[in-house]
Amino acid sequence: MTTAALYATPLGRPTVSFEIFPPRTPAAADTLWDTVQRLATVNPDYISVTYGASGSTRDSSRGIVRRILAETPITAVAHLTCVGASPAQAAALVGDFLDEGVRNILALRGDPPKDQPDWQPPAGCLTYASDLVGLIRQIERDRRGAGPRADAVDPLSVCVAAYPGGTASPTRAQDVAALLAKQEAGADYALTQLFYDPAAYAGLVHDARAAGVHLPIVPGLIPMTDPGRLTRLAGLTGVQPPADLMARLSATDDVEERHRIGIGATVDLAHAVLDAGAPGLHIYTFNTYRAALDLLEGVHLDGGAPRALDLASGPWVSATPTPKAQGHR
Repeated sequence: MTTAALYATPLGRPTVSFEIFPPRTPAAADTLWDTVQRLATVNPDYISVTYGASGSTRDSSRGIVRRILAETPITAVAHLTCVGASPAQAAALVGDFLDEGVRNILALRGDPPKDQPDWQPPAGCLTYASDLVGLIRQIERDRRGAGPRADAVDPLSVCVAAYPGGTASPTRAQDVAALLAKQEAGADYALTQLFYDPAAYAGLVHDARAAGVHLPIVPGLIPMTDPGRLTRLAGLTGVQPPADLMARLSATDDVEERHRIGIGATVDLAHAVLDAGAPGLHIYTFNTYRAALDLLEGVHLDGGAPRALDLASGPWVSATPTPKAQGHR
Protein backbone atom coordinates (compact mmCIF):
# COMPACT_ATOMS: atom_id res chain seq x y z
CA MET A 1 0.00 0.00 0.00
CA THR A 2 1.36 3.41 -0.90
CA THR A 3 1.26 6.22 1.63
CA ALA A 4 -1.32 7.98 -0.52
CA ALA A 5 -3.60 4.97 -0.08
CA LEU A 6 -3.25 5.28 3.69
CA TYR A 7 -5.20 8.51 3.57
CA ALA A 8 -7.76 7.24 1.09
CA THR A 9 -8.62 4.15 3.12
CA PRO A 10 -10.11 4.38 6.63
CA LEU A 11 -7.64 2.77 9.05
CA GLY A 12 -9.57 3.27 12.29
CA ARG A 13 -6.54 5.08 13.72
CA PRO A 14 -4.24 7.98 12.90
CA THR A 15 -1.16 7.22 10.84
CA VAL A 16 2.26 7.24 12.51
CA SER A 17 5.40 8.22 10.65
CA PHE A 18 8.92 9.42 11.36
CA GLU A 19 11.60 11.55 9.72
CA ILE A 20 15.30 10.72 9.85
CA PHE A 21 18.31 12.33 8.19
CA PRO A 22 21.56 10.94 6.73
CA PRO A 23 24.35 10.46 9.31
CA ARG A 24 27.51 12.50 9.05
CA THR A 25 29.96 9.88 10.39
CA PRO A 26 30.30 6.07 10.34
CA ALA A 27 29.55 5.95 14.08
CA ALA A 28 26.42 8.00 13.53
CA ALA A 29 25.41 5.56 10.79
CA ASP A 30 25.44 2.67 13.27
CA THR A 31 23.41 4.73 15.74
CA LEU A 32 20.92 5.66 13.04
CA TRP A 33 20.26 2.06 12.10
CA ASP A 34 19.66 1.21 15.74
CA THR A 35 17.16 4.09 15.78
CA VAL A 36 15.41 2.73 12.67
CA GLN A 37 15.11 -0.71 14.26
CA ARG A 38 13.72 0.78 17.47
CA LEU A 39 11.21 2.90 15.56
CA ALA A 40 10.17 -0.18 13.59
CA THR A 41 8.88 -1.79 16.80
CA VAL A 42 5.76 0.42 16.69
CA ASN A 43 5.02 -0.54 13.06
CA PRO A 44 5.08 2.97 11.59
CA ASP A 45 3.23 3.57 8.36
CA TYR A 46 6.36 5.07 6.82
CA ILE A 47 9.73 6.66 7.52
CA SER A 48 10.89 9.63 5.46
CA VAL A 49 14.57 10.28 4.74
CA THR A 50 15.72 13.87 4.26
CA TYR A 51 17.75 15.13 1.33
CA GLY A 52 20.33 17.84 2.04
CA ALA A 53 20.25 21.33 0.61
CA SER A 54 21.19 21.33 -3.09
CA GLY A 55 21.44 17.54 -2.95
CA SER A 56 24.37 17.61 -0.51
CA THR A 57 23.43 14.24 1.02
CA ARG A 58 22.15 12.64 -2.19
CA ASP A 59 24.16 9.42 -2.05
CA SER A 60 23.79 8.80 1.68
CA SER A 61 20.07 9.56 1.56
CA ARG A 62 19.55 7.07 -1.24
CA GLY A 63 21.61 4.49 0.64
CA ILE A 64 19.40 4.77 3.70
CA VAL A 65 16.24 4.53 1.60
CA ARG A 66 17.59 1.41 -0.13
CA ARG A 67 18.43 -0.20 3.20
CA ILE A 68 15.01 0.51 4.69
CA LEU A 69 13.36 -1.01 1.62
CA ALA A 70 15.68 -4.05 1.61
CA GLU A 71 15.92 -4.84 5.33
CA THR A 72 12.63 -3.73 6.89
CA PRO A 73 8.92 -4.04 6.07
CA ILE A 74 8.56 -0.27 6.46
CA THR A 75 7.60 2.03 3.60
CA ALA A 76 10.35 4.55 2.86
CA VAL A 77 9.53 8.05 1.65
CA ALA A 78 12.45 9.66 -0.18
CA HIS A 79 12.87 13.43 0.02
CA LEU A 80 13.80 15.15 -3.22
CA THR A 81 14.60 18.84 -3.76
CA CYS A 82 14.58 20.70 -7.06
CA VAL A 83 16.07 24.14 -6.43
CA GLY A 84 18.77 24.84 -9.01
CA ALA A 85 18.12 21.61 -10.91
CA SER A 86 17.20 21.48 -14.57
CA PRO A 87 14.22 19.35 -15.59
CA ALA A 88 16.64 16.81 -17.07
CA GLN A 89 18.70 16.62 -13.87
CA ALA A 90 15.61 16.25 -11.70
CA ALA A 91 14.16 13.63 -14.05
CA ALA A 92 17.37 11.60 -13.81
CA LEU A 93 17.20 11.62 -10.02
CA VAL A 94 13.54 10.60 -10.03
CA GLY A 95 14.40 7.81 -12.44
CA ASP A 96 17.19 6.59 -10.17
CA PHE A 97 14.77 6.44 -7.23
CA LEU A 98 12.19 4.53 -9.24
CA ASP A 99 14.78 2.07 -10.52
CA GLU A 100 15.76 1.38 -6.89
CA GLY A 101 12.19 0.54 -5.93
CA VAL A 102 11.09 3.85 -4.41
CA ARG A 103 7.40 4.54 -4.89
CA ASN A 104 6.95 7.34 -2.33
CA ILE A 105 8.55 10.77 -2.78
CA LEU A 106 8.39 13.97 -0.75
CA ALA A 107 8.79 16.73 -3.35
CA LEU A 108 10.38 19.91 -2.01
CA ARG A 109 11.68 23.12 -3.50
CA GLY A 110 14.73 23.05 -1.22
CA ASP A 111 16.95 25.83 0.08
CA PRO A 112 19.51 27.80 -1.95
CA PRO A 113 23.22 27.46 -1.06
CA LYS A 114 23.78 28.98 2.39
CA ASP A 115 27.11 30.52 1.43
CA GLN A 116 25.64 32.42 -1.54
CA PRO A 117 23.15 35.00 -0.22
CA ASP A 118 22.56 36.49 -3.69
CA TRP A 119 22.18 33.12 -5.41
CA GLN A 120 19.52 32.85 -8.11
CA PRO A 121 18.47 29.63 -9.88
CA PRO A 122 19.88 29.33 -13.40
CA ALA A 123 17.50 29.98 -16.26
CA GLY A 124 15.37 27.00 -17.17
CA CYS A 125 15.69 25.31 -13.77
CA LEU A 126 12.77 24.10 -11.70
CA THR A 127 11.63 26.89 -9.39
CA TYR A 128 8.80 25.56 -7.24
CA ALA A 129 7.92 22.30 -5.55
CA SER A 130 4.81 22.20 -7.74
CA ASP A 131 7.14 22.04 -10.77
CA LEU A 132 8.80 18.96 -9.29
CA VAL A 133 5.45 17.33 -8.51
CA GLY A 134 4.35 17.85 -12.09
CA LEU A 135 7.61 16.40 -13.39
CA ILE A 136 7.25 13.30 -11.20
CA ARG A 137 3.73 12.75 -12.48
CA GLN A 138 4.89 13.12 -16.08
CA ILE A 139 7.64 10.54 -15.50
CA GLU A 140 5.07 8.23 -13.94
CA ARG A 141 2.81 8.56 -16.99
CA ASP A 142 5.72 7.99 -19.35
CA ARG A 143 6.84 4.87 -17.52
CA ARG A 144 3.36 3.42 -17.40
CA GLY A 145 3.34 3.61 -21.15
CA ALA A 146 6.79 2.09 -21.54
CA GLY A 147 5.87 -1.58 -21.26
CA PRO A 148 5.26 -4.37 -18.71
CA ARG A 149 7.79 -3.21 -16.09
CA ALA A 150 7.15 -3.15 -12.34
CA ASP A 151 7.69 0.58 -12.14
CA ALA A 152 5.33 1.07 -15.06
CA VAL A 153 2.35 -0.25 -13.11
CA ASP A 154 3.03 0.51 -9.44
CA PRO A 155 1.48 3.88 -8.60
CA LEU A 156 3.59 6.61 -7.08
CA SER A 157 2.71 8.55 -3.95
CA VAL A 158 3.82 12.18 -3.90
CA CYS A 159 3.95 14.18 -0.68
CA VAL A 160 4.56 17.91 -0.31
CA ALA A 161 5.28 20.33 2.53
CA ALA A 162 2.80 22.66 4.25
CA TYR A 163 3.60 25.54 6.57
CA PRO A 164 1.43 26.39 9.60
CA GLY A 165 3.81 29.22 10.52
CA GLY A 166 7.31 30.57 10.08
CA THR A 167 9.15 31.92 7.09
CA ALA A 168 8.15 29.72 4.14
CA SER A 169 6.16 32.57 2.59
CA PRO A 170 5.36 36.10 3.77
CA THR A 171 1.66 35.37 4.28
CA ARG A 172 -0.67 32.48 5.04
CA ALA A 173 -2.51 33.21 1.80
CA GLN A 174 0.68 32.64 -0.19
CA ASP A 175 1.39 29.42 1.66
CA VAL A 176 -2.12 28.17 0.92
CA ALA A 177 -1.82 29.20 -2.73
CA ALA A 178 1.44 27.24 -2.98
CA LEU A 179 -0.23 24.20 -1.39
CA LEU A 180 -3.10 24.45 -3.87
CA ALA A 181 -0.61 24.59 -6.74
CA LYS A 182 1.07 21.44 -5.46
CA GLN A 183 -2.30 19.69 -5.25
CA GLU A 184 -3.13 20.73 -8.81
CA ALA A 185 0.25 19.40 -9.97
CA GLY A 186 -0.61 15.96 -8.56
CA ALA A 187 0.35 15.81 -4.86
CA ASP A 188 -1.38 13.18 -2.73
CA TYR A 189 -0.91 14.54 0.80
CA ALA A 190 1.06 17.11 2.78
CA LEU A 191 3.29 17.06 5.85
CA THR A 192 3.61 20.24 7.87
CA GLN A 193 6.80 21.83 9.06
CA LEU A 194 7.08 22.31 12.80
CA PHE A 195 4.69 24.41 14.88
CA TYR A 196 3.88 24.62 18.58
CA ASP A 197 0.38 26.10 18.61
CA PRO A 198 -2.46 23.76 17.64
CA ALA A 199 -4.39 26.81 16.43
CA ALA A 200 -1.71 27.34 13.77
CA TYR A 201 -2.36 23.86 12.39
CA ALA A 202 -6.13 24.19 12.61
CA GLY A 203 -5.96 27.61 10.94
CA LEU A 204 -3.88 26.28 8.07
CA VAL A 205 -6.31 23.41 7.48
CA HIS A 206 -9.30 25.77 7.64
CA ASP A 207 -7.80 28.23 5.17
CA ALA A 208 -6.62 25.47 2.86
CA ARG A 209 -10.06 23.87 2.76
CA ALA A 210 -11.64 27.24 2.03
CA ALA A 211 -9.25 27.64 -0.91
CA GLY A 212 -10.10 24.23 -2.37
CA VAL A 213 -7.27 22.12 -0.95
CA HIS A 214 -8.60 18.67 -0.11
CA LEU A 215 -5.27 16.92 0.50
CA PRO A 216 -4.78 15.22 3.87
CA ILE A 217 -2.56 17.59 5.89
CA VAL A 218 -0.51 15.65 8.44
CA PRO A 219 1.02 17.64 11.32
CA GLY A 220 4.76 17.34 11.82
CA LEU A 221 5.81 17.42 15.47
CA ILE A 222 9.16 17.72 17.19
CA PRO A 223 9.51 16.28 20.70
CA MET A 224 10.08 19.43 22.77
CA THR A 225 12.72 18.10 25.15
CA ASP A 226 15.86 20.06 24.19
CA PRO A 227 15.78 23.85 24.71
CA GLY A 228 18.98 24.32 22.72
CA ARG A 229 17.52 22.56 19.71
CA LEU A 230 14.29 24.55 19.96
CA THR A 231 16.31 27.77 19.97
CA ARG A 232 18.30 26.72 16.92
CA LEU A 233 15.16 25.74 15.05
CA ALA A 234 13.59 29.10 15.86
CA GLY A 235 16.55 30.78 14.17
CA LEU A 236 16.15 28.58 11.09
CA THR A 237 12.37 28.66 10.72
CA GLY A 238 11.14 31.77 12.48
CA VAL A 239 8.78 29.61 14.57
CA GLN A 240 9.23 30.50 18.23
CA PRO A 241 8.75 27.80 20.90
CA PRO A 242 6.38 28.56 23.78
CA ALA A 243 8.06 30.96 26.20
CA ASP A 244 6.60 29.25 29.27
CA LEU A 245 7.86 25.86 28.12
CA MET A 246 11.33 27.25 27.43
CA ALA A 247 11.39 28.76 30.92
CA ARG A 248 10.46 25.42 32.48
CA LEU A 249 13.03 23.52 30.43
CA SER A 250 15.76 26.04 31.21
CA ALA A 251 14.97 26.07 34.92
CA THR A 252 16.45 22.60 35.44
CA ASP A 253 19.76 20.96 34.59
CA ASP A 254 18.26 17.51 35.11
CA VAL A 255 18.08 15.84 31.70
CA GLU A 256 15.37 13.42 32.81
CA GLU A 257 13.23 16.23 34.18
CA ARG A 258 13.61 18.14 30.92
CA HIS A 259 12.59 15.01 29.06
CA ARG A 260 9.49 14.61 31.22
CA ILE A 261 8.49 18.26 30.80
CA GLY A 262 9.10 18.28 27.05
CA ILE A 263 7.30 15.03 26.35
CA GLY A 264 4.33 16.17 28.41
CA ALA A 265 4.07 19.36 26.37
CA THR A 266 4.40 17.48 23.08
CA VAL A 267 1.78 14.93 24.10
CA ASP A 268 -0.61 17.80 24.84
CA LEU A 269 0.07 19.27 21.39
CA ALA A 270 -0.43 15.88 19.72
CA HIS A 271 -3.75 15.35 21.49
CA ALA A 272 -4.88 18.82 20.45
CA VAL A 273 -4.20 18.32 16.74
CA LEU A 274 -5.69 14.82 16.75
CA ASP A 275 -8.79 16.16 18.46
CA ALA A 276 -8.92 18.84 15.74
CA GLY A 277 -9.09 16.10 13.11
CA ALA A 278 -5.47 15.50 12.08
CA PRO A 279 -5.19 12.26 10.07
CA GLY A 280 -1.93 11.24 11.73
CA LEU A 281 1.33 12.33 13.34
CA HIS A 282 4.67 12.76 11.61
CA ILE A 283 7.51 12.94 14.13
CA TYR A 284 10.84 14.65 13.50
CA THR A 285 13.18 12.29 15.36
CA PHE A 286 16.58 13.96 14.88
CA ASN A 287 17.82 10.37 14.55
CA THR A 288 16.98 9.38 18.11
CA TYR A 289 14.15 7.11 19.15
CA ARG A 290 13.41 7.58 22.84
CA ALA A 291 11.50 10.85 22.69
CA ALA A 292 9.57 9.79 19.58
CA LEU A 293 8.47 6.53 21.18
CA ASP A 294 7.61 8.22 24.48
CA LEU A 295 5.44 10.69 22.57
CA LEU A 296 3.57 7.86 20.87
CA GLU A 297 3.11 6.10 24.20
CA GLY A 298 1.62 9.29 25.60
CA VAL A 299 -1.03 9.42 22.87
CA HIS A 300 -1.54 5.64 22.84
CA LEU A 301 -0.23 5.17 19.31
CA ASP A 302 2.65 2.89 20.25
CA GLY A 303 0.78 -0.32 19.55
CA GLY A 304 -1.78 0.12 22.30
CA ALA A 305 -5.48 0.75 21.90
CA PRO A 306 -6.07 2.76 18.72
CA ARG A 307 -7.97 6.03 18.78
CA ALA A 308 -11.22 5.97 16.88
CA LEU A 309 -10.82 8.00 13.71
CA ASP A 310 -12.72 7.89 10.44
CA LEU A 311 -10.39 9.02 7.68
CA ALA A 312 -13.25 9.00 5.20
CA SER A 313 -14.74 12.16 6.68
CA GLY A 314 -13.69 15.13 8.75
CA PRO A 315 -11.97 18.44 8.17
CA TRP A 316 -9.07 16.92 6.24
CA VAL A 317 -11.36 15.72 3.44
CA SER A 318 -13.14 18.07 1.05
CA ALA A 319 -16.83 17.28 0.66
CA THR A 320 -16.75 18.43 -2.96
CA PRO A 321 -13.25 18.48 -4.45
CA THR A 322 -12.53 21.66 -6.34
CA PRO A 323 -11.79 21.22 -10.06
CA LYS A 324 -8.19 21.89 -10.97
CA ALA A 325 -7.53 25.46 -11.93
CA GLN A 326 -5.58 26.19 -15.08
CA GLY A 327 -2.26 27.97 -15.25
CA HIS A 328 -1.65 28.08 -11.48
CA ARG A 329 1.99 28.01 -10.44
